[in-house]
Amino acid sequence: MLSNELRYFFAVATTGSLSTASEQLYVAGSAISRQIHKLETRLGVTLFERHSRGMVLTDAGQILANHVRKSMRDMEFAMAEIQGLKAVRKALVRIACTEGMAFDLLPGILARFRQQHPAVSFDLQVGTAMQVAEWVRRSDCDVAFQFSLAPERDVEIIAAWPAPVLLLLADEHALVSQPGVAMEDLHRYPLVLPEAGTTLRQLFDLSCRMAGTFLEPAFSSNNFAALYGFTRHTPDALTVCSHFSVLWRAKQDGMTLKAINNSSLSQRTLQIQVPGSKHRPAAVNTFLELTTRELDREHNQWMAELTQA
Repeated sequence: MLSNELRYFFAVATTGSLSTASEQLYVAGSAISRQIHKLETRLGVTLFERHSRGMVLTDAGQILANHVRKSMRDMEFAMAEIQGLKAVRKALVRIACTEGMAFDLLPGILARFRQQHPAVSFDLQVGTAMQVAEWVRRSDCDVAFQFSLAPERDVEIIAAWPAPVLLLLADEHALVSQPGVAMEDLHRYPLVLPEAGTTLRQLFDLSCRMAGTFLEPAFSSNNFAALYGFTRHTPDALTVCSHFSVLWRAKQDGMTLKAINNSSLSQRTLQIQVPGSKHRPAAVNTFLELTTRELDREHNQWMAELTQA
């Protein structure tokens, strides 16, 4: 439903080539070039830098491409909702989350929900804490899951659970049987940490400073699956995460979660967020109800196991 100008512009923006866009659209390259020039003239900016190796977006072009991409996604979601009116309980639920939630918990919850409601489809977008916060504020998603240190503005928090930073280590690790673990105890082992800037790393670094210790990671990454895999395949290594991030996977893989004796590591919460003052479709409400019950049960079970340990 885009104008030809925008369709041709976006095809070149995504392919980086007039000839490739021409093949995709079955339109002559000269016609595409004329439409892009017409669009540039109307906007009063240059959208592409033209090189022998292809077409590269300018800053203005990148802004427009992002807008077109968002508009196309919104149209797809709208069409899915309209089509869903023709079928009972057919709907698309848009979810956003930070990476820790995408590793184990959400895939499991979505799969369970689909078993009960096979007509519901999901779109899951994973981003940083800042990105997820912005997506939910702009109503670019129906539901957001993220770890937070403070209440987010302009969003409605449906539910929240304590999500302390815990050690994740192999069942046979020496620290598993140790009654209490302090920050300074971690010096002796390869430490695996997420990149700086995440809420988890912020809390961990703050706790190190408060304990008067400096811990340098043996391995760091912005990808939790990589952190988990490295820890799992390095017997004496340890990493940090929330119990929600590995709710089912840790037990299956012979991994243990253990608390650290540092109160600063208990400041995070896992929040389920939705855009404020927005009507929610029935499928979204059903998903929220099921997910809240599931997380309540799993969190209470984990707390009971931690108390027994």
